[in-house]
Amino acid sequence: MAQERIRIAKPDIVRLFERQSSKILTRTEIERVFETNREFWRLRRTMRVEEFIEFLLAKTRLQKVILDFPNRRVVRYTWGERPLYELLMIVHPSCYFSHYTAVYFHGLTEQLPKTVYVNQEQRAKPSSQAGLTQDRIDAAFRRPTRLSNNFTEYENRRIYLLSGKHTGNLGVIEAEGPDGEALHVTGVERTLIDITVRPEYAGGVFEVLKAYRLAKPQVSVNKLAATLKKLDYVYPYHQAVGFYLERAGVYKESSIALLSKLEFQYDFYLMHQIRDKAYSEKWRLYFPKGL
Repeated sequence: MAQERIRIAKPDIVRLFERQSSKILTRTEIERVFETNREFWRLRRTMRVEEFIEFLLAKTRLQKVILDFPNRRVVRYTWGERPLYELLMIVHPSCYFSHYTAVYFHGLTEQLPKTVYVNQEQRAKPSSQAGLTQDRIDAAFRRPTRLSNNFTEYENRRIYLLSGKHTGNLGVIEAEGPDGEALHVTGVERTLIDITVRPEYAGGVFEVLKAYRLAKPQVSVNKLAATLKKLDYVYPYHQAVGFYLERAGVYKESSIALLSKLEFQYDFYLMHQIRDKAYSEKWRLYFPKGL
């Protein structure tokens, strides 16, 4: 009798889910729908939401999606197939796409990346009181870059959930995804800074340089410099940003001067563990030979 009741109610249940504005749901949201409508659907009082969900998974378009990150397991339900990027937007309420994924969205690469970067910012932390010295910079960049292990595999993609520096989502914009879905992604200027800081999340320094070159029609160097100042990094990343702008060969000297006029107190590095390095006197920067 109980199964008969839910089968009789199935057209009404399907109609309600078809009319839902959001096609990606949490268990809590499904439970809310279940509790609100169970009397109208004349479902038995002993039926639990788990049983209701199992019926929907077996008999309707509802699908279960599991993103099994090492640091967090994300479970969502979709009504029918949903685009991957739209699905990833609900990993966290304030997350956004960054690094190589943002590079791809802005058309700054000729590659089709198989890795997707989703950034969920950390909580605000007190500023580091440790003074910057040349010895500390040298020691830090002799070591490997600290890269995230918080990733999972889904639909033949590697999905990273990064815990980025707290910025209040500075430089994050709304954008339209490949399937017309509404997304949040770092704007061009913030993207160039992010991949300068972590070139490993953008295919390496050669891909970063290409991104700077292709960004010329879109980027405001004034905004780039202002965003970098607001991000307030301990390390002098303005030296690396200025180097990329100059090496790209497409920016005006007056634009590059916005970075070259800043303070240059230390030698810096374009990346960690440079094996065969060259040195730019102008930018006080070590970089790989051949770049």
